Amino acid sequence: MKMILVLGAGRSATSLIEYLIKACDENGWKLRVGDYSLALAKEKCNDSNAEAFQFDINNEEQRSKEIKAADMVISMLPASFHPIVARLCVNHKVHMITASYVSKEMKELDAEAKSNGVFLLNECGLDPGIDHMSAMQVIDKIRDAGHKLTVFESFTGGLLAPNMEDNPWEYKFTWNPRNVVLAGQGIVKFIQEGKYKYIPYQKLFRRTEQVHIPGHGYFEGYANRDSLKYLDVYDLRGISTIYRGTFRRPGFCRTWDIFVQLGATDDTYQMEGVESMTHRAFLNSFLSYNPHDSVELKLAHYLGLDMDGPEMHRLRWAGIFDDELIGLKEGTPAQLLEHILKKKWTLNPDDKDMIVMWHKFEYEEGNQKREIHSTLIATGDDSVSTAMSKTVGLPVGIAAKMVLKGEIEESGVHIPIKRNIYEPILKELETLGFEMTEKQVS
Repeated sequence: MKMILVLGAGRSATSLIEYLIKACDENGWKLRVGDYSLALAKEKCNDSNAEAFQFDINNEEQRSKEIKAADMVISMLPASFHPIVARLCVNHKVHMITASYVSKEMKELDAEAKSNGVFLLNECGLDPGIDHMSAMQVIDKIRDAGHKLTVFESFTGGLLAPNMEDNPWEYKFTWNPRNVVLAGQGIVKFIQEGKYKYIPYQKLFRRTEQVHIPGHGYFEGYANRDSLKYLDVYDLRGISTIYRGTFRRPGFCRTWDIFVQLGATDDTYQMEGVESMTHRAFLNSFLSYNPHDSVELKLAHYLGLDMDGPEMHRLRWAGIFDDELIGLKEGTPAQLLEHILKKKWTLNPDDKDMIVMWHKFEYEEGNQKREIHSTLIATGDDSVSTAMSKTVGLPVGIAAKMVLKGEIEESGVHIPIKRNIYEPILKELETLGFEMTEKQVS
């Protein structure tokens, strides 16, 4: 009997485990789910035939024993632990899949994994993952027809589904809140019309693009850190424009830029007096001293905001001006801001999230310029079976099933950019309710 070992039962593993329970029942396989919290592992197994157990990645004897006994390991642990798991998988000749980026340590296992016949598939979740697969599907189609690709733009966003509660940001945390608060820090670089472009962090949320997706409305996108690394991933050297970004609803970025300009997303130093600090005092700590003006007035004057404008409305809704204690004893500005926002930006039980992915391809067909738009929409069921959980977990589950059925016979370190991997995964995702469209617009 083949055995699948899932390590980590956090938020993103919900849909994965549900999918694997069904796949194991249909194929006579066994599923074991390990997490540091036994209660969480049991909750995700939900009284099925799957076996939940307490797992400690730092226990060398346990991790080696569990991995050796498996035929397939899926690591949903924090990314820093993947190389540890992968090393044992290579040693014990066990296949492994993750949704995380390929690390330097993972790449170094490629030759040995090939020698041992071990398949190490990474970046098989949402972004990275479905973005690779849906992009390569169209890129390969354009190349097969003998055309020249000139422009590739791609955006992905984890958002609230429409018609949810009154929320002027149209946003809540559907993924790691810390990553949201720190988003955009680092080097932002891309190519536009043959020119290398760079955006400093303090300007990032003012340099946005607006995209309209029929049936789903308008979105604004800001650039992701390094679009240039995909030149080699997708074999796009020589392309005139490559740009990858993140979607938010219109107005979000201009309001988020307020936190950036204030320094409220800084994660490099510890603030003082945190235990007695209120939301309002936190904001005020970044503004000049003036005992006669309100915090609202000082902020509006400092950043040229309309006191009754949409940015101030979003800040008020988020509780930024409230005299409520933050509730932490210590922390950096970014950590305090995250804690404040989680009070309003945490999904309620009945909230539904939505994943929106949009690619634009421009290419030359002889002397004619052509354009294709590719869109993926996924909507969550509630705050547990989220669209984020589905888009991260289901591609991983499908890939694991394909490997165990002998439908993928690769070895070494891979990401899902080969047809024999991405085509079946995308096809099954459509049957699982993902809305995928491809439209020739010119």
